[in-house]
Amino acid sequence: MKKSKLIVLLAVAVLIAAFFIFNLGQYFSIDYFKSQQAAINNYYVANPIQTALIFFAVYIGVTALSLPGAAILTLVAGAIFGLLWGIVIVSFASTIGATMAFFVARFLLRDSIQAKFGDKLKAFNTGVEKEGGFYLFTLRLVPAFPFFMINVVMGLTTMKAWTFFWVSQVGMFLGTIVFVNAGTELAKITSLKGILSPGLLGAFVLLGIFPLIAKKIIETFRARKIYARWADQKPKHFDRNVVVIGGGSAGLVTSYIAAAVKAKVTLVEKHKLGGDCLNTGCVPSKALIRSAKLLNHIHRSKEFGIESATAQWDFAQVMERVQRVVTEIEPHDSVERYSGLGVDCAKGSARILSPWAVEITADDGSKRTLTTKNIVIAAGARPFVPPIPGLAEANPLTSDNIWNIRKLPKRLVVLGGGPIGCELTQCFARFGAQVTQVEMAPRIMIREDVEVSEMVKRKFEAEGVTVLVAHKAKQVIVEAGEKYLIVEHDGNDIRIAFDEILCAVGRIANTTGYGLEELGIPAARVVETNEYLETIYPNIFACGDVAGPYQFTHTAAHMAWYTAVNALFGKFKKFKVDYSVVPWTTFTDPEVARVGINEQEAIEKKIAHDVHVYGLDDLDRAITDGEAHGFVKVITVQGKDKILGATIVGEHAGDSLVEFVAAMKHGFGLEGILSTIHTYPTFGEANKYAAGIYKRSTATVGKLALAKALNDWTRGDGGVRALLGSIVSLVVSPDNTPAYPKQPLHLK
Repeated sequence: MKKSKLIVLLAVAVLIAAFFIFNLGQYFSIDYFKSQQAAINNYYVANPIQTALIFFAVYIGVTALSLPGAAILTLVAGAIFGLLWGIVIVSFASTIGATMAFFVARFLLRDSIQAKFGDKLKAFNTGVEKEGGFYLFTLRLVPAFPFFMINVVMGLTTMKAWTFFWVSQVGMFLGTIVFVNAGTELAKITSLKGILSPGLLGAFVLLGIFPLIAKKIIETFRARKIYARWADQKPKHFDRNVVVIGGGSAGLVTSYIAAAVKAKVTLVEKHKLGGDCLNTGCVPSKALIRSAKLLNHIHRSKEFGIESATAQWDFAQVMERVQRVVTEIEPHDSVERYSGLGVDCAKGSARILSPWAVEITADDGSKRTLTTKNIVIAAGARPFVPPIPGLAEANPLTSDNIWNIRKLPKRLVVLGGGPIGCELTQCFARFGAQVTQVEMAPRIMIREDVEVSEMVKRKFEAEGVTVLVAHKAKQVIVEAGEKYLIVEHDGNDIRIAFDEILCAVGRIANTTGYGLEELGIPAARVVETNEYLETIYPNIFACGDVAGPYQFTHTAAHMAWYTAVNALFGKFKKFKVDYSVVPWTTFTDPEVARVGINEQEAIEKKIAHDVHVYGLDDLDRAITDGEAHGFVKVITVQGKDKILGATIVGEHAGDSLVEFVAAMKHGFGLEGILSTIHTYPTFGEANKYAAGIYKRSTATVGKLALAKALNDWTRGDGGVRALLGSIVSLVVSPDNTPAYPKQPLHLK
């Protein structure tokens, strides 16, 4: 460290240490001021300028050194100097002191802190870069952090000192007025009766509501700033309350809620209502999984006491059944149903012309423009086809177009080891395709715990799937009419021949083609929103797959509720979207269902936790059904029964998970599950047994020794002395050794 920095650091450290060593904080309290109020007032009357200068210097020192007491000094300023001079003194003293703290932090720490903790300061640096002084103004007016922290952290950023000074002066001005005013009222108190004076009560009410007022001011500033270039295009009257772009789960639920509260809503969809879930995702995939599972059960007939069972089937008929299932469910998401609910359903492409206007282009080319109070973007997502050389020319299958095939591929390569890739891998293998699954990560289902991935992989391999992990797809080539995927593994290239290749490496949000670029709405990976699902325009919202962070049908519907309510009633009350309890299921066999964190996440995040595992090989219903494999794993707060997450692997895992979802959402733990009656025999009982594993883990050698002494005493086999000895031992030197060792998990 340079000598100049060392001198400044020592000076600051000595001053701060002196403050605490000499207990100077006792002088920065309301009680001390009230006890000395008369003497201070007399001194001020005799020496007004000197008093003001001393106070000014003290205030600067306290603020510059980030010492506690600035808020009290602000109140005292009002009590001593009155409203006008109190505001003048505090306003400048606070800004000067804050700027000094800013300079000290910048001089001593910025270079080293930015080098070591640049990632931690990313939010502040990004805020400064994007909005400059306005970002600081927001923090000053509605402080999300204490002022002293803002002073120091801003000193670590790239903000200019002059910008920091004048923005702080302006940003803290309203708060200064409120606090100084409260101080003027505080000075009038001479007895307990004075506490109930209208002036003081009003001052404290103003203190309480100031953050709300300040927040509203910030919102108004932001709105004016963002809407400035559109001001002349805002209509006086609107055709609609809401226009929704996209007819998938998010768009349908948003429209449904809007219509239910009698809002005028138009839902625009260029293809089919129901979106990915109905037409190319959840519904068709689960229909295919059901047929594949039936065929698998027939192949397993001997396990169920059936000597021989065969099935005649045709892949084309299976795929036709999938389409029939889609057609049967289709009325739930049809134009007729939603029109009957009061939704104006428009088939065509939407384009946002302004924050209050949407142009709809029908299939015949005709156009109409609707003005609207709010716009909801629910444009969904599409399969991602990676830019692998030769892949596009091979006409790859995706989760969108695979439902169109009617001939079973003899050799199928599946790119991707996530949920979609795993579900379709197993399906096609069960229909008899020679399936090779390629995953560049070290294991499939990488987001799940290691034993989960291993169990699913072993099941796949037992059913004839070739699972290649840590294999990176490099190129697709065609030689002599034969297609090959070139993959790299351990530095070597491997050729995999195939007839069809399925891309299942994820989905990307549909963020282009409907006007976001022209409006300047950020949408790099997804459409960016705040916690209320608002974009940079407070009346334009985004929800579902297009906004993330979870690409599930049920989370899209969940987000849609917040979107609809905030769009229609946000002026009165807005709700922050809640992602605290999000469940999901991968419908492989065995099913994998999860909510909250799993064990690997708890370890990565260094969360103190306990793990409780119950193996389904012990469950009566799993045994009777011939599905005695899998487990229930629950992560709890260390030493408590509060559930942080649960993973279930096995038959009906997705259905059984609901109990843990409810427990986490409504705040009851494993004790609550353990004390709940579960029907016998069901897979749901496994949850209760997992809770029993937790309860068993709370038993210690010391506790059981006391229980034994008590039971011996009640039978007359043990005396009072033995019982009292056990009680004393438990209190004085308890043996907290677990009474029951953890049982190993058997992965069948």
